[in-house]
Amino acid sequence: MCHICAGRESILRFTMEDSIEVILQDYGKVLPTTKPHPVLSACVGSLLTGLYGLWSLFSLPGFRKIPMNLKVPYLPSSKVQTLNIMQLLEGRTGRLADLGSGDGRLVFAASSAGFQCTGFEINSILVAYARNKASWNGVPPSQATFVKKDFWKTDLSRYNNVTAFLAPGVMEVLGEKLLKELPDDARVIACRFPFPNWPQQSCVGSGLDLTFAYDMSTVRSHLSKRQDTSTVILNSTEPSRHSSVFMDQKLTKL
Repeated sequence: MCHICAGRESILRFTMEDSIEVILQDYGKVLPTTKPHPVLSACVGSLLTGLYGLWSLFSLPGFRKIPMNLKVPYLPSSKVQTLNIMQLLEGRTGRLADLGSGDGRLVFAASSAGFQCTGFEINSILVAYARNKASWNGVPPSQATFVKKDFWKTDLSRYNNVTAFLAPGVMEVLGEKLLKELPDDARVIACRFPFPNWPQQSCVGSGLDLTFAYDMSTVRSHLSKRQDTSTVILNSTEPSRHSSVFMDQKLTKL
């Protein structure tokens, strides 16, 4: 039990550190500095300590509600990954759900291309950061909305575009959920980690920036054919199995 708790604290600590890193990246763009200032460093340190305390108070209860095997630490997508996703979404329109939207960088990119986007995120700090950034940049809620909500417990049937940068251990479970809920005309984009047994419509990038596109109609057709083939093979082996049993019975009688 102690090992499990330690693992959870480790995940949460890394998530907080990633959140702070995102905020500091934008802070560095606004207030560039060539050398550290002791007073400023002390103030920033105190602020981050306070933020960590608030984050632990308000974010941990929601994070604990998610089963351990479905938790994914926050890892922001790179600029190349974002460009790859947008390339795979070319020519498409409609509603887009970003599963684990983090600081909102993909939602902002997709909304600027005309998509009506919803970013699902359970980290309170990242949700607040993305909302404030949207407000500051004048992005209306009709184009980009950020919700502190568990997408595992949300019906995604209203979306015809879904993007996900999660972890390999959850892709199979996510695939089962999307197969049940998404319409046939939906496209799913997966960053870095592909869906097992799903046929790729296309892919771009290489290495850590590899990005995959899947069309739900093609995926369902492929999986249905595989199931039919498996059924035929299973049925074809039944007679030989029965014949073998029959021969064994005859030999026993002899």
